[in-house]
Amino acid sequence: MNGQRRVLVIDDEALIRKTVRLACEAEGYAVQEAETGTDGLGLLESFRPDIVLLDLMLPDISGFDICRDIRRTGSKVPILILSAKTEEIDVVVGLEIGADDYIVKPFRPRELLARIAAHLRKSRQEEARGDDGRMVFRDLLIDVNERRVFRGGIEVNLTHTEFDLLTLLAAQAGKALSREKILNAVWGYDHPIETRVIDVHIRNLRRKIEENPSQPLYILAVPGVGYRFTATKP
Repeated sequence: MNGQRRVLVIDDEALIRKTVRLACEAEGYAVQEAETGTDGLGLLESFRPDIVLLDLMLPDISGFDICRDIRRTGSKVPILILSAKTEEIDVVVGLEIGADDYIVKPFRPRELLARIAAHLRKSRQEEARGDDGRMVFRDLLIDVNERRVFRGGIEVNLTHTEFDLLTLLAAQAGKALSREKILNAVWGYDHPIETRVIDVHIRNLRRKIEENPSQPLYILAVPGVGYRFTATKP
């Protein structure tokens, strides 16, 4: 496909698929559509998308289950959930099982395109790394070039967004970063889902890198501001 970025849309609403396809093709993306979860999983193998737009309410397989299946394979492809579900629990669950973003229907095509572009930029970050790229904090090793994280010598599996969030905080260890700064640096645009997206990803990170997530050593909340990474380099 001559370097075209590939977008896979898994949604049972024909109008949504058409809207997304036309918007994405106008931006030069190659697009494949799937009406069911089964078809979508099949296209993951044959189409090898650079990003997945995933509806939650599909006729055969829950979008939540598809997201889990993708992450179980070790794939770090960005997953953007497109859903009419607006309850906070749905947003939280979607992000906790590995989605990178949650977009509520109806949405504006320009907003969707901005988010797609931001996530595609993130997924290419490893190609732009030119330094040694290793940060070590106590028992935590972050290899920026290889995009790998180890705790106590054991590799920790992070999504693209979790990795970018961790490296942002770690690179500015000791500094209190506002939610707005985190949002702009990691997501790359103004996010309309308030700050719960950040908070959910922070909670996920703590579960993966902290010995006791309820009493975090590395990522601390700064009331009224945001978060601070507070580990001392050995």
